[in-house]
Amino acid sequence: MKNIKAIIFDMDGTIIDTEDIWKKATRNLIEKRGIQYTPELEKEIEKYIRGIGLREGCKLIKEIVKLDDHLHDLMAEKEKHANQLYREGVKFIDGFLEFHKKAIALNLNTAIATNADPTTVAVTDEVLNLRKIFGKHIYDISHVNFVPKPHPDLYLYVADIFKHDPSECIAIEDSAHGAAAAKSAGMTCIGINTSKNPKQLEKCDLIIDQYHEFDLNKLKKEK
Repeated sequence: MKNIKAIIFDMDGTIIDTEDIWKKATRNLIEKRGIQYTPELEKEIEKYIRGIGLREGCKLIKEIVKLDDHLHDLMAEKEKHANQLYREGVKFIDGFLEFHKKAIALNLNTAIATNADPTTVAVTDEVLNLRKIFGKHIYDISHVNFVPKPHPDLYLYVADIFKHDPSECIAIEDSAHGAAAAKSAGMTCIGINTSKNPKQLEKCDLIIDQYHEFDLNKLKKEK
């Protein structure tokens, strides 16, 4: 990992703790339609939904559960419920803020690259003041015409904004789709195992359980 100039963070599950929020939003969406959300159904949906974004996630739910609702209506309903839960208590992943401060102290550029929609990013910023941490470098799926991870578009977009080669960037991800996007972009990818499922991070160059396990000072020594 020589000549690293930037660290690009995914958002949900990587810097903010939202796994339970989106699980509740999925459950609410399904049960409001009179469908029993069994452990088996939850397992089937969660196997594919993590890290793919609102549109693709709702499309998946619609197909698996065989819902007649319009996709746009499902997206709006799920996002509205999730954003309400964000406002009630979204928080940062333990260790992230300290890790980010160290990155800044080492003169590394930092950014968010998330599959989330602009509305969810705005709500998160409202609650946690993301712009105080990342400034203007908060990029969501709308910045790349809603092309989601696992496509590399968003990571390539951020690298271009910084005028860095992708090989000079580290992406930090918590999902298989995110890791695939980062690797396809040509970046080093660190997987943070917040879901306690390391198998989905197999494409990552390194897997950690908590931020303190990765020593940023090594980057400085390797330059």
